[in-house]
Amino acid sequence: MTHALTLPRVRQWPPVLPVLAVVALLALPLTPGDEGGAGPADALSALVVVYCAIRLVRDRRRPLSRTAVLLLGLPVAGLALAAAGAASPGAGISGMGRYLQVFVLVPAAVMLLIRDRGDFRLLAWAFVGLAVWQGAIGTHQYMTGTGASYQGQDIRAVGTFGASDVMGMATVVSFGLVCSVGLALGRTSVRQRAVAAGCAVALLLPLALSFSRGAWIATAVTCGAQLVLAGLRRALTVTAAVAATGVILVGGFGLGSAQLQERIDSVTRVTDAPDQSVTDRYTLWAAAAGMWREHPLTGVGLKGFPEHRDAHASLALSAGSDTEGAGADFRKQPLLSPHNMYLLVLAEQGLLGLLALAGCWLALLVCGLRGLFRVRRDGPGLDCALVACSLLIWQLTDFLYADIGGPSTVLTAVCFGLVAWWALVGSGAPTARDTVR
Repeated sequence: MTHALTLPRVRQWPPVLPVLAVVALLALPLTPGDEGGAGPADALSALVVVYCAIRLVRDRRRPLSRTAVLLLGLPVAGLALAAAGAASPGAGISGMGRYLQVFVLVPAAVMLLIRDRGDFRLLAWAFVGLAVWQGAIGTHQYMTGTGASYQGQDIRAVGTFGASDVMGMATVVSFGLVCSVGLALGRTSVRQRAVAAGCAVALLLPLALSFSRGAWIATAVTCGAQLVLAGLRRALTVTAAVAATGVILVGGFGLGSAQLQERIDSVTRVTDAPDQSVTDRYTLWAAAAGMWREHPLTGVGLKGFPEHRDAHASLALSAGSDTEGAGADFRKQPLLSPHNMYLLVLAEQGLLGLLALAGCWLALLVCGLRGLFRVRRDGPGLDCALVACSLLIWQLTDFLYADIGGPSTVLTAVCFGLVAWWALVGSGAPTARDTVR
């Protein structure tokens, strides 16, 4: 008797599969013209929102709790005011759409599509897989001199994101490293923890070769917080392995030692002989602060920073950032944002917008940490708690040095969805699928 090969019914497939597809699309190289704005992953994220809405209508269930509606809806009021004050209706609508995508709609959809901690871990491992892929490409770029230009050499690891989005690979690798450490410090099977620890160690090299000071600082802060939150005894082995590997890769083999040492030293030279990139950053920060002082409550309007920049920036600001390499020709990339999310929101949305967004993020962090302390004492889910809380800590730290923009931004939206699920849903009682297998 023959047995036909049967596939699982569509209803049995995890609802998070469309979210996994969004993550997978970020592994593809960008096509010409995609570097500056939305890409295929952004388009798919919109379809994920529609897919989630269709599921809610079909299942006829209440989608969000009152707490979730309050927290995820909090930024909308500030965005509406800032959109009304934009220079043009088109700028207001496009700016509001981008903020809603990253901080409201996609996070809500991800939160609703995750059924349990098993789905959460699936997405966390997808982050790790994407980071390993992008990190491998970035390391190859450094080794072969085919990366983005850095100090006259095409050695900067940028993965598939190209020279115009040098933070893209650094962000992806940082997310993967943070997820790996969280999974390694959890209470899952020994094999899963060992694989996660190995991935964390492997991702150290491409993160270093990204030459991204902001990503370094955010990752160091986050990993330190993870070790404290997980308990020092459990984290000791992982710490020793990471430190030993870092010494071997960077010190023993001398991989990027000269450039890395110069880049590390530049972190401390923010006031004493800073390089041009640091000078530009401080000048942009001062310009954003000037805009806020003129419009303290509602800001200058969404997407208004570029228009008001020159009126508030000093002559120390350069014409733009030089980009080339990784298959792209030389071009001047204009500096159209302050490279600080808090100052960008403060300048364009004012104090009301910043309080709404930051209030939402801090509330999610408090709820997530409360759930983490609960599962650390008893019960499964420590790995999910560590991943969710550490992703938010990393993002809030990185926002001091970066803002939203570029194809990798959609991954930030998925991160906030993971955080929202743990903080508002997943930290409760575990389901049958949550048991460690």
